[in-house]
Amino acid sequence: MSGFFKSSIGRKVAMALSAFFLMFFLLQHLAINILSVFSPELFNEVSHFMGTNPLVQLALQPVLIFAVVFHFVMGFILELKNYKANGVSYAKNNGAANSTWYSRNMIWSGLAILAFVLLHFVDFWFPEINTKFIQGDWSGTIEGVEGFRYHEELVHKFVNPIRVGAYALAFVFLGLHLAHGFTSAFQSVGGTAGRKKTLQNIGKAYSILVPLGFIFIAIYHHFNH
Repeated sequence: MSGFFKSSIGRKVAMALSAFFLMFFLLQHLAINILSVFSPELFNEVSHFMGTNPLVQLALQPVLIFAVVFHFVMGFILELKNYKANGVSYAKNNGAANSTWYSRNMIWSGLAILAFVLLHFVDFWFPEINTKFIQGDWSGTIEGVEGFRYHEELVHKFVNPIRVGAYALAFVFLGLHLAHGFTSAFQSVGGTAGRKKTLQNIGKAYSILVPLGFIFIAIYHHFNH
C-alpha cells in the first residue's frame, strides 16, 4: 500500500477517490441546506437527525474530515512533486484540457477553498463539537427559540453582508476548482474513455449549479432574516 501512494499514478488515483467522496458530500450538504429555504421545519428535523445520529457523528464525520485533509495534502504533494520533476505545475501537465485559467491555477483555488473550510469549521463545526461533546447538550434547542435551533443559527450567520460576500466568493473559487477537478478525477481513474465530452458537460453543470445553490441560500437568508 505504501508503494501505491509513492507512485505518481497511485497518488492521482487516491486524489481522485477523495474528490469523488467530497463531491458527493457537497451534493448531500446542498440538498439539506436548500431545505432551509423551502421548509425550515424539515431542515430542522433533518439537521437534528444528522447532528445526533451516532453513525454520522462517530463514523462518517471523522471520515469526512480525513477526506478533506487528505485531499488538500495530496493536492499539494502532487503539485510540489510535479513542479520539481518537470518545472511545471501538476495542472499544466495534464494535457490539452488544461488550457483554461482555472486548470492552470488549481493550487490557488484550492488554497482559497481551504481558507474557507477552516473558517467554516470555526463558524459551524467547532461550536457544534463544543455544544454536543463538551457541554453535553444534544437537545438541538436553544433558549428563546421555539423548536430546534439549526435554522435560526443558519440564518444568523448570513445577516452580515461581508460574511455573505466572502461566502459567495469562496463558492466562486470552488466552482472554478470543480470546473477542472470533476473531469480530472474521472480521468485519473480511467473513467473518461469514450465519454470525456459527456463528463465534461456534467462537470460544467455540477461546477456551476452546486456553488450557485449555496450562494443562493446565503443571499436568500440575508434578505429574508
